[in-house]
Amino acid sequence: MSQELDNLSRGLAAGRLSRREFLGRATALGVSAAFANSLLAGASMAQTPKKGGILKAGIVGGAATDNLDPAKFIELMSYFGKCWGEYLVALTSDGGLEPRIAEEIGSSKDAKVWTFKIRQDVEFHNGKTVTAEDVVATLERHSNKKSQSGALGILAGIDSLKADGRDVVITLKEPNAELPYLMADYHLVIQPNGGKDNPAEGISAGPYKVTVNQPGVRHGGERFANFWQSDKMGFADQVEIVVINDTTARVSALQGGQVHMINKVETKVIDLIKRAPNLKVEALPGPGHYVFNMFCDTPPFDNNDLRMALKLAVDREEMVDKILRGYGTVGNDFPINAAYPLFPEGIEQRAFDPDKAKFHYQKSGHSGSILLRASDVAFAGAVDAAQLFQQSAAKAGIAVEVKREPGDGYWSEVWNKQPFCASNWRGRATQGWMYSTTYRSTAPWNDTHFTNERFDKLLSEALGELDQDKRKNLYREMAIIVRDEGGTIVPMFNQFIDAISDQVGGYVGRVDSLMNGYALTQCWLEA
Repeated sequence: MSQELDNLSRGLAAGRLSRREFLGRATALGVSAAFANSLLAGASMAQTPKKGGILKAGIVGGAATDNLDPAKFIELMSYFGKCWGEYLVALTSDGGLEPRIAEEIGSSKDAKVWTFKIRQDVEFHNGKTVTAEDVVATLERHSNKKSQSGALGILAGIDSLKADGRDVVITLKEPNAELPYLMADYHLVIQPNGGKDNPAEGISAGPYKVTVNQPGVRHGGERFANFWQSDKMGFADQVEIVVINDTTARVSALQGGQVHMINKVETKVIDLIKRAPNLKVEALPGPGHYVFNMFCDTPPFDNNDLRMALKLAVDREEMVDKILRGYGTVGNDFPINAAYPLFPEGIEQRAFDPDKAKFHYQKSGHSGSILLRASDVAFAGAVDAAQLFQQSAAKAGIAVEVKREPGDGYWSEVWNKQPFCASNWRGRATQGWMYSTTYRSTAPWNDTHFTNERFDKLLSEALGELDQDKRKNLYREMAIIVRDEGGTIVPMFNQFIDAISDQVGGYVGRVDSLMNGYALTQCWLEA
């Protein structure tokens, strides 16, 4: 609880929580009113944002194929996008929504027509004022199949878009009570004319202007003088992301002061970092999970008995113990955990069962080894996890061959290209968002090639269901379908583990890595 109170105090000091929100959430943690008020007084006198300097982050996941087109953002580019991009809304530290370019949101009673009122006097980096037409063009581009946008799946339900003065009116084919959350997707950077003219130009309305773009090496920006919310974000003169895919090199860069923060800290080096007096580890539970993906339409994984055999051949407890070292929980082969408000309780936890795994493997009729590709850019410790999988599968008579892939190019040449590989998902704010992005049969990021008509129907029903209990039941049935028929093996849900220097001020833990990607824009250098 002390870490949560610390995060609340820093959030108040940085201006991201009101006094009322601070007191309410502190009380919810069981803190007395007197103690909460004392914390309030201390926090109010605490961190004051400081301007200046170059704030640097060492981040994993960069590749030479990275692109400034937000439609194509993967891994590291989502962090850089939060530096120069601006969005309609953003997620708050408690999972709510913060208005950004959209200052007001309204909907029809059936959640089928949504209206977003666009803030006045927000300026793009090229000097043009952001308009409702720019927002409409952005959503049009990302909902167009030709864009190959990672947000295509969540925008598939749009029937029509129009600008009406300052209002953006979105009419859906079917009701969707979660639509405002979808607008926080990191691909949906608002661009001049929606990016239709030059999507990779790197122009939006965020706190920094792009000055450096060297894919696979580094990315940087300088403070945008006309940023609309300069009192809340964009404190450093410059920000820089250094691509450091190697775990040891990333930690060394932090220790040596070459960067001020890093992400995806491996659990085996946490104690080493904690011993350094000028460094701090931030570990937060959330919806992030590590996976082994199988293509459901590609032999031998098109056989559900084989998929079930592999699911039963994973020793989840061993992986959580040896790979996460307690910084996480076991998974159950669907992408939802208790971090989601409508988590489906009562689904039997899948456990390591070599006898049942052998039964399903023999029933599948497959023989010979199964190739599993992994790299530590997929997730921290992915190669070690794959080797543990290899060992536990052997106890069921299943031969798994592990191939270690290079980090550079993993996201462009292996993930979503090869039929069995390691990956990770940072999760999403709602179940509907998560399922629409990765499991709907038409989603471009359906990285298991999972197609199930019943699942798609249930998803549409759930998104349009305004009754929370009914929606929860629909999500429960969907979870069981994915668990028992899908191509995703979810052995564990991870905590997001960052490490930061004591030179950094304003860091507030969120349910995603590096403050949901906003650490470079919302933190500052103390010295």
